[in-house]
Amino acid sequence: MLLSTSTYFVFLVGIFVLYWSVSRVRALALALILFANYFFYARWDLRYLAIIPLASSIDYFIGLGLQSTPNRVLRRLLITASIVLNIGLIAFARNWKLSITLSFYAFQALTYTIDLYRRDSKGTRSYLAHLAAVSFFPTILAGPITRVSSLIDQLEKRTPLEAKDGGRALFLIGLGLVKKLMIADYLAGNLVNRVFDFPNLYTGAENLIAVYSYTLQLYYDFSGYTDIAIGSALLLGIKLPPNFNRPYAAHNIADFWRRWHITLSNWLRDYLYFSLPGLRSKWKIFTYLNLLITMILGGLWHGQSWNFVIWGALHGLGLVVVRLWQIRTGPKPALSAVWRFASIFLTVHYVAFAWIFFRAPNLETATSILARIASGTISFANVSPGLWVILAIAIVAHYLPKNWYDVSVNLYVRAPFYAQAVALAALVIGLQYVAQTGAAPFIYTRF
Repeated sequence: MLLSTSTYFVFLVGIFVLYWSVSRVRALALALILFANYFFYARWDLRYLAIIPLASSIDYFIGLGLQSTPNRVLRRLLITASIVLNIGLIAFARNWKLSITLSFYAFQALTYTIDLYRRDSKGTRSYLAHLAAVSFFPTILAGPITRVSSLIDQLEKRTPLEAKDGGRALFLIGLGLVKKLMIADYLAGNLVNRVFDFPNLYTGAENLIAVYSYTLQLYYDFSGYTDIAIGSALLLGIKLPPNFNRPYAAHNIADFWRRWHITLSNWLRDYLYFSLPGLRSKWKIFTYLNLLITMILGGLWHGQSWNFVIWGALHGLGLVVVRLWQIRTGPKPALSAVWRFASIFLTVHYVAFAWIFFRAPNLETATSILARIASGTISFANVSPGLWVILAIAIVAHYLPKNWYDVSVNLYVRAPFYAQAVALAALVIGLQYVAQTGAAPFIYTRF
Protein backbone atom coordinates (compact mmCIF):
# COMPACT_ATOMS: atom_id res chain seq x y z
CA MET A 1 0.00 0.00 0.00
CA LEU A 2 1.97 2.97 -1.31
CA LEU A 3 1.51 6.32 0.41
CA SER A 4 0.70 7.96 -2.92
CA THR A 5 -2.29 5.77 -3.87
CA SER A 6 -6.01 6.22 -3.34
CA THR A 7 -6.09 2.94 -1.36
CA TYR A 8 -3.78 4.43 1.24
CA PHE A 9 -5.89 7.56 1.63
CA VAL A 10 -9.08 5.54 2.09
CA PHE A 11 -7.20 3.61 4.80
CA LEU A 12 -5.90 6.82 6.39
CA VAL A 13 -9.34 8.47 6.49
CA GLY A 14 -10.82 5.37 8.12
CA ILE A 15 -8.13 5.25 10.80
CA PHE A 16 -8.45 9.01 11.36
CA VAL A 17 -12.21 8.79 12.00
CA LEU A 18 -11.96 5.72 14.24
CA TYR A 19 -8.95 7.02 16.18
CA TRP A 20 -10.52 10.29 17.23
CA SER A 21 -13.77 8.48 18.02
CA VAL A 22 -12.02 6.34 20.67
CA SER A 23 -9.18 8.72 21.61
CA ARG A 24 -10.59 9.34 25.11
CA VAL A 25 -9.93 5.68 25.97
CA ARG A 26 -6.17 5.36 25.58
CA ALA A 27 -6.15 1.56 25.52
CA LEU A 28 -8.61 1.56 22.62
CA ALA A 29 -6.67 4.29 20.80
CA LEU A 30 -3.39 2.41 21.17
CA ALA A 31 -5.07 -0.84 20.08
CA LEU A 32 -6.41 0.91 16.98
CA ILE A 33 -2.97 2.30 16.07
CA LEU A 34 -1.51 -1.18 16.52
CA PHE A 35 -4.24 -2.67 14.32
CA ALA A 36 -3.50 -0.02 11.67
CA ASN A 37 0.23 -0.82 11.82
CA TYR A 38 -0.28 -4.55 11.37
CA PHE A 39 -2.95 -4.10 8.70
CA PHE A 40 -0.49 -1.88 6.81
CA TYR A 41 2.19 -4.58 7.04
CA ALA A 42 -0.26 -7.32 6.03
CA ARG A 43 -1.15 -5.41 2.86
CA TRP A 44 2.46 -5.94 1.80
CA ASP A 45 2.96 -9.50 3.01
CA LEU A 46 1.13 -11.63 5.59
CA ARG A 47 4.46 -12.97 6.85
CA TYR A 48 5.06 -9.64 8.57
CA LEU A 49 2.27 -10.54 11.01
CA ALA A 50 4.54 -13.23 12.39
CA ILE A 51 7.83 -11.33 12.16
CA ILE A 52 7.01 -7.87 13.54
CA PRO A 53 4.98 -8.82 16.66
CA LEU A 54 7.66 -11.33 17.69
CA ALA A 55 10.56 -8.90 17.17
CA SER A 56 8.71 -6.07 18.91
CA SER A 57 7.86 -8.30 21.87
CA ILE A 58 11.47 -9.39 22.30
CA ASP A 59 12.62 -5.76 22.27
CA TYR A 60 9.90 -4.89 24.79
CA PHE A 61 11.16 -7.48 27.26
CA ILE A 62 14.77 -6.46 26.59
CA GLY A 63 13.66 -2.91 27.43
CA LEU A 64 12.13 -4.11 30.70
CA GLY A 65 15.39 -5.80 31.55
CA LEU A 66 17.41 -2.67 30.78
CA GLN A 67 15.07 -0.62 32.97
CA SER A 68 15.33 -2.96 35.93
CA THR A 69 18.93 -4.16 36.11
CA PRO A 70 22.05 -2.11 36.93
CA ASN A 71 24.34 -5.08 36.20
CA ARG A 72 26.74 -3.97 33.45
CA VAL A 73 27.38 -7.45 32.07
CA LEU A 74 23.68 -8.25 31.83
CA ARG A 75 22.93 -4.86 30.26
CA ARG A 76 25.58 -5.49 27.61
CA LEU A 77 24.14 -8.92 26.88
CA LEU A 78 20.66 -7.43 26.54
CA ILE A 79 21.68 -4.63 24.20
CA THR A 80 23.78 -7.03 22.13
CA ALA A 81 20.74 -9.29 21.76
CA SER A 82 18.64 -6.34 20.54
CA ILE A 83 21.28 -5.25 18.02
CA VAL A 84 21.71 -8.79 16.68
CA LEU A 85 17.92 -9.20 16.47
CA ASN A 86 17.31 -6.01 14.49
CA ILE A 87 20.32 -6.23 12.19
CA GLY A 88 19.30 -9.85 11.61
CA LEU A 89 15.83 -8.66 10.58
CA ILE A 90 17.37 -6.43 7.89
CA ALA A 91 19.49 -9.31 6.59
CA PHE A 92 16.54 -11.72 6.71
CA ALA A 93 14.22 -9.37 4.82
CA ARG A 94 16.79 -8.76 2.09
CA ASN A 95 17.88 -12.37 1.68
CA TRP A 96 14.26 -13.53 1.46
CA LYS A 97 13.41 -10.54 -0.76
CA LEU A 98 10.44 -9.44 1.33
CA SER A 99 8.39 -6.50 0.05
CA ILE A 100 9.60 -4.20 2.84
CA THR A 101 13.27 -4.39 3.81
CA LEU A 102 12.54 -3.66 7.52
CA SER A 103 15.56 -1.33 7.67
CA PHE A 104 13.56 1.61 8.97
CA TYR A 105 11.69 -0.59 11.43
CA ALA A 106 15.01 -1.93 12.78
CA PHE A 107 16.66 1.50 13.03
CA GLN A 108 13.62 2.86 14.85
CA ALA A 109 13.42 -0.15 17.19
CA LEU A 110 17.09 0.21 18.11
CA THR A 111 16.61 3.81 19.25
CA TYR A 112 14.53 2.45 22.14
CA THR A 113 16.88 -0.21 23.46
CA ILE A 114 20.09 1.74 22.85
CA ASP A 115 18.66 4.84 24.55
CA LEU A 116 17.67 2.69 27.54
CA TYR A 117 21.12 1.10 27.62
CA ARG A 118 22.77 4.54 27.61
CA ARG A 119 20.14 5.85 30.04
CA ASP A 120 19.28 8.63 27.59
CA SER A 121 15.53 8.10 27.93
CA LYS A 122 12.92 6.46 30.11
CA GLY A 123 11.22 3.27 29.01
CA THR A 124 7.61 2.17 29.26
CA ARG A 125 5.86 -0.64 31.09
CA SER A 126 2.99 -0.54 28.60
CA TYR A 127 3.28 -3.45 26.19
CA LEU A 128 0.59 -1.97 23.96
CA ALA A 129 2.26 1.45 23.77
CA HIS A 130 5.60 -0.08 22.82
CA LEU A 131 4.13 -2.29 20.09
CA ALA A 132 2.13 0.63 18.66
CA ALA A 133 5.10 3.02 18.68
CA VAL A 134 7.84 0.77 17.34
CA SER A 135 5.82 -0.23 14.26
CA PHE A 136 4.03 3.11 13.66
CA PHE A 137 2.77 2.79 10.08
CA PRO A 138 3.66 6.23 8.60
CA THR A 139 7.36 5.65 9.40
CA ILE A 140 7.96 1.98 8.57
CA LEU A 141 8.58 2.25 4.82
CA ALA A 142 11.16 5.04 4.72
CA GLY A 143 11.10 7.03 7.95
CA PRO A 144 11.43 9.64 9.26
CA ILE A 145 13.35 7.54 11.81
CA THR A 146 11.76 8.63 15.07
CA ARG A 147 12.94 7.81 18.58
CA VAL A 148 10.52 5.25 19.96
CA SER A 149 10.57 6.99 23.35
CA SER A 150 9.20 10.14 21.68
CA LEU A 151 6.46 8.19 19.92
CA ILE A 152 5.49 6.41 23.14
CA ASP A 153 5.31 9.70 25.00
CA GLN A 154 2.98 11.19 22.37
CA LEU A 155 0.83 8.07 22.05
CA GLU A 156 0.28 7.80 25.80
CA LYS A 157 -0.91 11.38 26.05
CA ARG A 158 -4.26 12.53 24.73
CA THR A 159 -3.58 15.70 22.78
CA PRO A 160 -6.61 17.01 20.86
CA LEU A 161 -6.02 17.73 17.19
CA GLU A 162 -5.89 21.48 16.70
CA ALA A 163 -7.31 23.02 13.55
CA LYS A 164 -3.93 24.42 12.52
CA ASP A 165 -2.30 21.00 12.82
CA GLY A 166 -5.07 19.41 10.77
CA GLY A 167 -4.65 22.04 8.06
CA ARG A 168 -0.88 21.67 8.11
CA ALA A 169 -1.26 17.88 7.79
CA LEU A 170 -3.46 18.21 4.70
CA PHE A 171 -1.07 20.75 3.18
CA LEU A 172 1.90 18.42 3.69
CA ILE A 173 0.05 15.48 2.14
CA GLY A 174 -0.91 17.56 -0.89
CA LEU A 175 2.63 18.91 -1.25
CA GLY A 176 4.06 15.41 -1.00
CA LEU A 177 1.78 14.18 -3.79
CA VAL A 178 2.80 17.07 -6.05
CA LYS A 179 6.49 16.35 -5.41
CA LYS A 180 6.07 12.65 -6.12
CA LEU A 181 3.63 12.51 -9.02
CA MET A 182 4.21 15.79 -10.82
CA ILE A 183 7.99 16.10 -10.48
CA ALA A 184 9.80 12.92 -9.37
CA ASP A 185 7.85 10.39 -11.44
CA TYR A 186 7.82 12.68 -14.48
CA LEU A 187 11.61 13.11 -14.43
CA ALA A 188 12.10 9.36 -13.98
CA GLY A 189 9.76 8.30 -16.76
CA ASN A 190 10.79 10.90 -19.33
CA LEU A 191 14.59 10.75 -19.14
CA VAL A 192 16.31 9.37 -16.04
CA ASN A 193 15.36 5.70 -16.35
CA ARG A 194 16.13 5.55 -20.07
CA VAL A 195 19.56 7.17 -19.80
CA PHE A 196 20.67 5.19 -16.75
CA ASP A 197 19.58 1.97 -18.49
CA PHE A 198 21.35 2.69 -21.81
CA PRO A 199 23.71 5.69 -21.39
CA ASN A 200 25.61 5.00 -24.62
CA LEU A 201 22.47 5.66 -26.68
CA TYR A 202 22.45 9.30 -25.56
CA THR A 203 24.77 12.26 -26.01
CA GLY A 204 27.03 13.60 -23.32
CA ALA A 205 24.70 16.57 -22.81
CA GLU A 206 21.68 14.29 -22.40
CA ASN A 207 23.57 12.15 -19.89
CA LEU A 208 24.41 15.29 -17.94
CA ILE A 209 20.80 16.45 -17.94
CA ALA A 210 19.79 12.97 -16.76
CA VAL A 211 22.20 13.25 -13.82
CA TYR A 212 20.76 16.64 -12.86
CA SER A 213 17.26 15.20 -13.29
CA TYR A 214 18.02 12.27 -11.00
CA THR A 215 19.50 14.62 -8.42
CA LEU A 216 16.15 16.40 -8.31
CA GLN A 217 14.05 13.24 -8.76
CA LEU A 218 15.58 11.59 -5.68
CA TYR A 219 15.01 14.68 -3.54
CA TYR A 220 11.40 15.20 -4.62
CA ASP A 221 10.60 11.48 -4.39
CA PHE A 222 12.00 11.06 -0.88
CA SER A 223 10.92 14.42 0.53
CA GLY A 224 7.49 13.82 -1.01
CA TYR A 225 7.22 10.55 0.90
CA THR A 226 8.37 12.32 4.06
CA ASP A 227 5.75 15.06 3.68
CA ILE A 228 2.98 12.48 3.33
CA ALA A 229 4.28 10.48 6.30
CA ILE A 230 4.57 13.55 8.54
CA GLY A 231 1.13 14.75 7.44
CA SER A 232 -0.43 11.33 8.08
CA ALA A 233 1.02 11.16 11.59
CA LEU A 234 -0.03 14.74 12.33
CA LEU A 235 -3.65 13.82 11.54
CA LEU A 236 -3.37 11.38 14.45
CA GLY A 237 -1.83 13.97 16.75
CA ILE A 238 1.73 12.65 16.37
CA LYS A 239 4.56 14.99 15.42
CA LEU A 240 7.44 13.39 13.51
CA PRO A 241 10.86 15.05 13.13
CA PRO A 242 11.74 16.91 9.90
CA ASN A 243 13.81 15.01 7.36
CA PHE A 244 14.81 17.59 4.74
CA ASN A 245 15.79 21.24 4.71
CA ARG A 246 16.64 22.38 1.16
CA PRO A 247 19.69 20.07 0.91
CA TYR A 248 20.93 21.44 -2.40
CA ALA A 249 21.40 24.84 -0.77
CA ALA A 250 24.14 23.36 1.45
CA HIS A 251 27.51 25.12 1.59
CA ASN A 252 29.56 21.94 2.05
CA ILE A 253 29.11 18.17 2.50
CA ALA A 254 28.74 18.44 6.27
CA ASP A 255 26.01 21.03 5.78
CA PHE A 256 24.41 18.76 3.17
CA TRP A 257 24.08 15.95 5.73
CA ARG A 258 22.50 18.34 8.19
CA ARG A 259 19.83 18.98 5.54
CA TRP A 260 19.46 15.62 3.72
CA HIS A 261 17.69 12.62 5.30
CA ILE A 262 18.22 14.34 8.64
CA THR A 263 16.89 11.50 10.79
CA LEU A 264 19.24 8.94 9.19
CA SER A 265 22.16 11.37 9.52
CA ASN A 266 21.35 11.79 13.20
CA TRP A 267 20.95 8.01 13.63
CA LEU A 268 24.32 7.30 12.02
CA ARG A 269 25.94 9.97 14.19
CA ASP A 270 24.28 9.02 17.48
CA TYR A 271 24.19 5.24 17.21
CA LEU A 272 27.07 4.35 14.89
CA TYR A 273 29.71 7.10 14.74
CA PHE A 274 29.76 7.73 18.50
CA SER A 275 29.92 3.97 19.13
CA LEU A 276 33.07 3.43 17.06
CA PRO A 277 36.37 3.05 18.96
CA GLY A 278 39.02 5.72 19.18
CA LEU A 279 36.92 8.89 19.38
CA ARG A 280 38.31 9.71 22.82
CA SER A 281 41.84 8.94 21.74
CA LYS A 282 44.43 11.68 21.49
CA TRP A 283 45.05 10.48 17.94
CA LYS A 284 42.87 12.70 15.77
CA ILE A 285 43.15 10.28 12.86
CA PHE A 286 40.39 8.22 14.49
CA THR A 287 37.98 11.11 13.99
CA TYR A 288 38.58 11.11 10.25
CA LEU A 289 38.77 7.33 9.96
CA ASN A 290 35.46 6.93 11.80
CA LEU A 291 33.78 9.48 9.54
CA LEU A 292 34.92 7.45 6.54
CA ILE A 293 33.84 4.14 8.11
CA THR A 294 30.43 5.53 9.06
CA MET A 295 29.69 6.73 5.54
CA ILE A 296 30.95 3.55 3.87
CA LEU A 297 28.75 1.48 6.18
CA GLY A 298 25.90 3.85 5.36
CA GLY A 299 26.58 3.19 1.69
CA LEU A 300 26.61 -0.58 2.20
CA TRP A 301 23.27 -0.35 3.98
CA HIS A 302 21.79 0.95 0.73
CA GLY A 303 23.12 -2.09 -1.13
CA GLN A 304 25.99 -4.58 -1.22
CA SER A 305 27.81 -3.35 -4.32
CA TRP A 306 30.89 -1.35 -5.20
CA ASN A 307 28.66 1.47 -6.40
CA PHE A 308 27.37 2.09 -2.88
CA VAL A 309 30.83 1.68 -1.38
CA ILE A 310 32.12 4.38 -3.73
CA TRP A 311 29.13 6.61 -2.99
CA GLY A 312 29.67 6.26 0.76
CA ALA A 313 33.44 6.77 0.43
CA LEU A 314 32.94 9.94 -1.61
CA HIS A 315 30.73 11.42 1.09
CA GLY A 316 33.08 10.22 3.82
CA LEU A 317 36.05 11.87 2.10
CA GLY A 318 34.00 15.02 1.65
CA LEU A 319 33.25 15.13 5.38
CA VAL A 320 36.94 14.59 6.21
CA VAL A 321 37.99 17.45 3.91
CA VAL A 322 35.38 19.76 5.47
CA ARG A 323 36.54 18.85 8.99
CA LEU A 324 40.20 19.49 8.11
CA TRP A 325 39.27 22.80 6.45
CA GLN A 326 37.28 23.93 9.50
CA ILE A 327 40.18 23.09 11.81
CA ARG A 328 42.48 25.16 9.63
CA THR A 329 40.23 28.20 9.21
CA GLY A 330 38.83 28.28 12.75
CA PRO A 331 35.34 29.66 13.50
CA LYS A 332 33.04 29.90 10.54
CA PRO A 333 33.73 33.23 8.81
CA ALA A 334 31.03 35.37 7.22
CA LEU A 335 30.69 34.39 3.58
CA SER A 336 30.45 36.90 0.76
CA ALA A 337 27.63 36.48 -1.72
CA VAL A 338 30.08 35.26 -4.40
CA TRP A 339 31.72 32.68 -2.12
CA ARG A 340 28.33 31.55 -0.82
CA PHE A 341 27.14 30.92 -4.37
CA ALA A 342 30.41 29.18 -5.30
CA SER A 343 30.30 26.90 -2.26
CA ILE A 344 26.69 25.89 -2.98
CA PHE A 345 27.53 25.33 -6.66
CA LEU A 346 30.53 23.13 -5.87
CA THR A 347 28.67 21.18 -3.18
CA VAL A 348 25.63 20.38 -5.32
CA HIS A 349 27.84 19.23 -8.18
CA TYR A 350 29.90 17.01 -5.90
CA VAL A 351 26.68 15.50 -4.55
CA ALA A 352 25.32 15.03 -8.08
CA PHE A 353 28.56 13.32 -9.12
CA ALA A 354 28.22 10.89 -6.21
CA TRP A 355 24.55 10.25 -7.11
CA ILE A 356 25.74 8.70 -10.42
CA PHE A 357 27.17 5.75 -8.48
CA PHE A 358 24.11 5.65 -6.24
CA ARG A 359 21.67 5.39 -9.17
CA ALA A 360 23.60 3.36 -11.74
CA PRO A 361 22.76 -0.37 -11.62
CA ASN A 362 26.45 -1.30 -11.69
CA LEU A 363 29.94 0.19 -11.88
CA GLU A 364 30.15 -0.31 -15.64
CA THR A 365 27.06 1.83 -16.22
CA ALA A 366 28.39 4.55 -13.90
CA THR A 367 31.67 4.74 -15.80
CA SER A 368 29.78 4.76 -19.12
CA ILE A 369 27.74 7.77 -17.98
CA LEU A 370 30.89 9.61 -16.92
CA ALA A 371 32.56 8.73 -20.24
CA ARG A 372 29.58 10.00 -22.23
CA ILE A 373 29.54 13.26 -20.28
CA ALA A 374 33.30 13.65 -20.85
CA SER A 375 32.80 13.08 -24.59
CA GLY A 376 31.34 16.55 -24.91
CA THR A 377 28.76 15.51 -27.50
CA ILE A 378 25.83 17.90 -27.53
CA SER A 379 22.26 17.21 -28.57
CA PHE A 380 19.02 17.55 -26.67
CA ALA A 381 16.81 15.63 -29.08
CA ASN A 382 15.66 13.26 -26.34
CA VAL A 383 14.89 16.01 -23.82
CA SER A 384 11.25 16.95 -24.26
CA PRO A 385 9.90 20.48 -23.72
CA GLY A 386 7.82 19.17 -20.83
CA LEU A 387 10.94 17.91 -19.07
CA TRP A 388 12.59 21.32 -19.34
CA VAL A 389 9.50 22.85 -17.74
CA ILE A 390 9.45 20.33 -14.86
CA LEU A 391 13.19 20.77 -14.31
CA ALA A 392 12.72 24.54 -14.10
CA ILE A 393 9.83 24.16 -11.64
CA ALA A 394 11.86 21.73 -9.52
CA ILE A 395 14.90 24.00 -9.35
CA VAL A 396 12.95 27.18 -8.63
CA ALA A 397 10.79 25.49 -5.98
CA HIS A 398 13.83 24.12 -4.18
CA TYR A 399 15.56 27.49 -3.92
CA LEU A 400 12.55 29.61 -3.02
CA PRO A 401 12.99 31.48 0.28
CA LYS A 402 11.74 29.45 3.23
CA ASN A 403 9.37 32.19 4.33
CA TRP A 404 7.44 31.73 1.05
CA TYR A 405 6.71 28.18 2.14
CA ASP A 406 5.60 29.39 5.56
CA VAL A 407 3.27 31.96 3.99
CA SER A 408 1.73 29.26 1.76
CA VAL A 409 1.13 26.97 4.75
CA ASN A 410 -0.49 29.77 6.75
CA LEU A 411 -2.81 30.71 3.88
CA TYR A 412 -3.96 27.11 3.56
CA VAL A 413 -4.34 26.62 7.31
CA ARG A 414 -6.53 29.73 7.63
CA ALA A 415 -8.98 28.38 5.03
CA PRO A 416 -12.10 26.53 6.33
CA PHE A 417 -11.54 22.84 6.99
CA TYR A 418 -14.06 21.74 4.35
CA ALA A 419 -12.29 23.92 1.78
CA GLN A 420 -8.95 22.34 2.70
CA ALA A 421 -10.40 18.84 2.32
CA VAL A 422 -12.04 19.62 -1.02
CA ALA A 423 -8.84 21.16 -2.36
CA LEU A 424 -6.82 18.10 -1.31
CA ALA A 425 -9.36 15.68 -2.79
CA ALA A 426 -9.35 17.58 -6.08
CA LEU A 427 -5.55 17.54 -6.10
CA VAL A 428 -5.40 13.79 -5.46
CA ILE A 429 -7.88 13.06 -8.26
CA GLY A 430 -6.13 15.41 -10.65
CA LEU A 431 -2.65 14.05 -9.97
CA GLN A 432 -3.80 10.44 -10.28
CA TYR A 433 -5.35 11.35 -13.63
CA VAL A 434 -2.26 13.06 -15.05
CA ALA A 435 0.23 10.49 -13.72
CA GLN A 436 1.52 8.69 -16.79
CA THR A 437 1.76 5.13 -15.42
CA GLY A 438 0.17 5.43 -12.00
CA ALA A 439 2.11 5.87 -8.80
CA ALA A 440 5.61 4.39 -8.98
CA PRO A 441 7.11 2.99 -5.76
CA PHE A 442 9.02 5.49 -3.64
CA ILE A 443 12.76 5.06 -4.18
CA TYR A 444 13.76 4.68 -0.55
CA THR A 445 11.23 1.96 0.23
CA ARG A 446 13.64 -0.53 -1.37
CA PHE A 447 16.36 0.29 1.15
